[in-house]
Formats: sequence, C-alpha cells, structure tokens
Amino acid sequence: MLRFIENITDFIFVEDKPEPADIIFIPGGTLPEIAETAAMLYQRNLSPLVLPSGRYSITRNGFFGPETKKDLYHGSYQTEWEFLKDVLLKNGVPESAILKEDCARYTYENAILSKEVVDQEKLGIRRAILCPQAYHARRALMYYEMVFPEIKFFVCPTKTNGIGREQWYKTKEGISKVMGELEKCSSQFTEILQANIPEDPDDL
Repeated sequence: MLRFIENITDFIFVEDKPEPADIIFIPGGTLPEIAETAAMLYQRNLSPLVLPSGRYSITRNGFFGPETKKDLYHGSYQTEWEFLKDVLLKNGVPESAILKEDCARYTYENAILSKEVVDQEKLGIRRAILCPQAYHARRALMYYEMVFPEIKFFVCPTKTNGIGREQWYKTKEGISKVMGELEKCSSQFTEILQANIPEDPDDL
C-alpha cells in the first residue's frame, strides 16, 4: 500500500476495541447495520443505554426508509430515530434502554442535540461508545469530541456499502466516499475550530 493511502486510511477509519461505557451513541443514518452493531454491543453488556439520533438529512425532505434490509425493517418510519429504534428493538435492546433524539439533520447536530439529551437526563457520562459507518468514523468522532470534550470515546464502526479500510481505494465509490470525508473533515472543521479558538492560547 502506498504511504499516502495508508495515512488516509489510518486517519479516516478510526476503530477501537470496545470497552464498557455509560452510553452508546448512534450518529443518525439510513443503514440498519450501525444500529445492529450498537445492539450487539448492548447485548454484550458494554453499556446500559443507547442513544440513536436523527430526523432526516438536511439535503432531503423526509425519511424514505432504510437503504438495506428492507425486508426486515419495513415500518412507516417518519425519522431516522424511529427507524434506528426499531432496529434496536428487533435486535434485543429493550425500549427502556433507548433514549430519544429525533431532530438532528446532520452529524454535528447529532452530537449537539445528543448532548442536550444527556444533559437533560443528567446522566454524567464519562465513557461512550460511538457507532458510525466505517468511512464516517473520523468525522463523527471529531464532532462528538468537540461537543463532549470530557468524554472518552471508543469508536466501534460498521463496514457499509462494501467500503472498508482494506479496499476503499480499489473502487470509484470507495474513493469518492473516503476522499469526500477527507474534504469534509477539512472544510467543516475549519469553521468549527476557528469559532472555538480560546482567548488564552494556554487553554489549547
């Protein structure tokens, strides 16, 4: 593997060994696989709570169903949260363990509005598992770390659309998705970081 491809791969495809945590975050989406991963981690007793987040994408005017496994998940979902909740329920997560955030329209809002839920519930989270798509892992982690600087995150991603760290650079779709994420990490975080520059440089 060429060094620059290896560097991009290591940056984008963040993955940690799952460890016990106070909550599992799901940063929105229309793919059931990320919620299935979260449910599996819940079943392993790695966390007592799961917080799926999402209304529907800011680029769309509604939630139009899951992208995959439509035979298993075919409810009349109005939001990503309703869909992800159903996936969790069908994979053994009790309703009492599922928190609600159904207004977010993009990943940064997933993080911001999830924090509002955590603060409202006074959960005192210190450790969290994050369950994004594999090629979305770095950007999702960056957003959640910005919003939850006091939390230690364990990223437990799911390979989707056949795009993983081993072969993303071998297909046009993989290259498009991963390089798109690289561009977004740069363009979106330029504004966010500039807006959060501390007055005292020693606070960095």
